[in-house]
Amino acid sequence: MKLAIINDEIDQDLARAADAVVECGLTGVEIRSVANVPPHVLSDAQLGDVRRTLTERNLAVAGFCPPALKRKMPRTDADVAATRNLLGRAIEQANILGSPHVRIFTFYRDGDPDPKAAALVAAEVLDGLDLAGVRLLVETGTRTNTPTMALTLAFLEALGRPEIGVLWDPGNSVFSGWHANPFPEEYTIGREVIGHIHVKDPAGTSGYVRLGDGDLPWGRIIERLGADDYTGWLSLETHWRSGRVLTQDQRDRPWGDAFSEGGYPASVTCMRALRALVAS
Repeated sequence: MKLAIINDEIDQDLARAADAVVECGLTGVEIRSVANVPPHVLSDAQLGDVRRTLTERNLAVAGFCPPALKRKMPRTDADVAATRNLLGRAIEQANILGSPHVRIFTFYRDGDPDPKAAALVAAEVLDGLDLAGVRLLVETGTRTNTPTMALTLAFLEALGRPEIGVLWDPGNSVFSGWHANPFPEEYTIGREVIGHIHVKDPAGTSGYVRLGDGDLPWGRIIERLGADDYTGWLSLETHWRSGRVLTQDQRDRPWGDAFSEGGYPASVTCMRALRALVAS
C-alpha cells in the first residue's frame, strides 16, 4: 500500500508541506487548498505549479479533494447546473494534476440520511459529464447522506454507475455518530469497491486526536489491508491540531490558514505514527 497526506493538513505552503512529506518517508500528496486558494478555485497555472513542486521531490499526486457535491441537495435546475459545473471543472483540474481520482460527496443531509434521494440528484449532476481519465470516489462523509459504508453502498446501487468507487473514511463514520465501531464490518462489506482510504483518528463525536490515540484500531486495519494485498493509497487527513480543535465550519470548508494553523507539528507526528504502524 502507498502512503500520502492531504497537503493543507500540514501547511498552506506546498513546498514546505512536500518537504515534510519527504522527510517523514511518505510518497504521495493529496491536493486540497494551496496558498490559501480553495481547491476548486485553483487555476491551470497553479495546478501546473503544484505538479512541478511534487515532481521535483519525486512525490505522486495521490488524489484531488474539491468540495464536489458537498452542499445542500440541489432543488432547482440552476442548482444542479452549478453543481455539475463545479464537478466538471474538478475533473479538468484532476487531469492537469495527473490525479487518479476526484473525491465527491453525497450532499449534506437534512435529518436522517437518504442515499436513494441523493443518488437521484447525483445522477442528474453526472448526466453528460465526461469522466475520461479520472475515477470518481464517493466519500463516507460525516454530514452527508452516506456517513457509513452501508449507506454509501445503497447510494451507489441507486446511482447505477459501477465505475464509481468508494473513498472509505472510517473516522467520519465514528465522528458522525452513525457507526462507533466501523471496523471490520464496514471494510468487509465494501472492500471490493474501496479505491482510496483516509486516515484520521476520532475521539467519539468530540474531535480528532493523534493517530493511535483515538477510537479506530488502525494497526488491525492496516494488517487486514496488507493481508488483502491492498495496493491503493492510505492518505492521512490529520484533523488534529496542536493547541486547538477544528470547528465545524473549518471541517466543512477545509482550506486556508485558519484551517491549517497548528497542522505542521501535528501532521508530522501522525505521519511518523502511520509509517510506524505500516512498518510493524
